[in-house]
Amino acid sequence: MISCHNLTRRFDAFTAVDGISFELPTGSICAFMGPNGAGKSTTVNMLTGLLSPTSGDATVAGLSITTGGLELKRKIGVLPANLGLFDDLTVEEHLLLTGDVYGLDKADTRERAAQLLRVLDLEHGRHIFASRCSSGMRKKTALAMALIYNPPVLFLDEPFEAIDPMTSRTIGDLLMKLASRGTTVFLTSHILSTIERIATHFMVIRGGRIVWNCTADELTRSLEEVYFELIGYPVVEDLAWLGTSAR
Repeated sequence: MISCHNLTRRFDAFTAVDGISFELPTGSICAFMGPNGAGKSTTVNMLTGLLSPTSGDATVAGLSITTGGLELKRKIGVLPANLGLFDDLTVEEHLLLTGDVYGLDKADTRERAAQLLRVLDLEHGRHIFASRCSSGMRKKTALAMALIYNPPVLFLDEPFEAIDPMTSRTIGDLLMKLASRGTTVFLTSHILSTIERIATHFMVIRGGRIVWNCTADELTRSLEEVYFELIGYPVVEDLAWLGTSAR
């Protein structure tokens, strides 16, 4: 469902993504991990057609990311890093607008919107403007927008960030159910315990290159152990001045 071949993106002299290649089957959940600045968001932006690669190519749902255009965008749901919400629209209005843009019947759009608002615990805030929503509500609204037209491929940038534990569990279970029905999910996240529970594939990118790629069946140790062995264990310097005011 997602096939990536030597995908590269340079910004002047800086190479953000450096010749990455991988294959993901239909119905997989891929956790794309790495430290800040490793190239995760740049990769997602290229795979969703928001950013042109410097070289290489990829296909998503059988369409090239460089030539797929609107047809590609109709086949993917995207939760972007910046969420892409409009301050002067309510939570519910965002869902109704998204359904309309993607050509859903108005009755279907309203029914799906009501279901998503309920599942994502947004019913109480359906009439709140995005500008007044909490970070978690904004994240859940953007996720609902990605889901409402039922695309075969989902690209989710940090879907669990700023989400309460109950809804985080709900989202994880929902993504696993979607994958079991054939939806392919490509997500970035730093919450290792959550993605270890739900993902079928794991990839780590560092310095623009993929340094680890395996399936859940091949994972023989905890994801946290593997991640820190690849990225490096943190070294915490003792800042002697911190906490002195409490003495």
